[in-house]
Amino acid sequence: MKAGFIQFNPEFGKIDTNMEKASALIRNAEADLLVLPELFNTGYLLTSREEAGSLAEEIPNGKTTAALGDIARERNVHIAAGLIERSGDKIFNSAVLVSPSGYRATYRKIHLFSEEKIWFDPGDAPFEVHDIGSCRVGIMICFDWFFPESMRILALKGADVVCHCANLVLPFCQEAMITRCLENQVFAVTANRTGAENRGGKFLRYTGRSQIAGPGGRILYRAGADDEEAGTAEFDHLSARNKSINRFNDLLKDRRSEFYADLVSP
Repeated sequence: MKAGFIQFNPEFGKIDTNMEKASALIRNAEADLLVLPELFNTGYLLTSREEAGSLAEEIPNGKTTAALGDIARERNVHIAAGLIERSGDKIFNSAVLVSPSGYRATYRKIHLFSEEKIWFDPGDAPFEVHDIGSCRVGIMICFDWFFPESMRILALKGADVVCHCANLVLPFCQEAMITRCLENQVFAVTANRTGAENRGGKFLRYTGRSQIAGPGGRILYRAGADDEEAGTAEFDHLSARNKSINRFNDLLKDRRSEFYADLVSP
């Protein structure tokens, strides 16, 4: 299969402009699966929960999910993309998965970073894996990478490819995701944004360098820090289902979970 990312610099609050820019990049990509950044349609640096609410959309009934569904159908591609979701009186940092036939799933960010704890409600549903035909995909958002449990539970649930929608500002993630792929023997597509935002007296610069990593800790493709592009790589996703390290060791079967109880202790 072929999977990839869309890396670009969204303009804050300009949902239609950002959707148009992302759509143009999607049309330049030939892939089975594409991943867009976290909050790709709105920008990231919010100043209040009220501002987040003003930019939020329902999923799947919002215009961004509909637009993504249209281009997924046009290009015959599955797309995972991050946006602000409104659900009743709650506001989530979410990612939507759409297919050529329409909406498939929503993931709500479980591990909120910094002031996201003010802007958003924490995710209220578990990590899930979705069979999209070409492969089995899991979804996580940005800071989820900091918690090894995120990738591990997706691997345990059978993910071949992890779609990682991100707005990275810390310098560690790209290298850490190599380890995440190594320790779980899965592929991961990290879609990061570029540029910087200066709002409400705060400044953030995003690190770009979106990448596709795979089992064995391999980098299949990595973008530059400032490039706007659709980056793709072709790989055998079925290799992610082989968890054998050698003839004696299996990555998942060798876990000694009876000794891991302290991981989930209060």
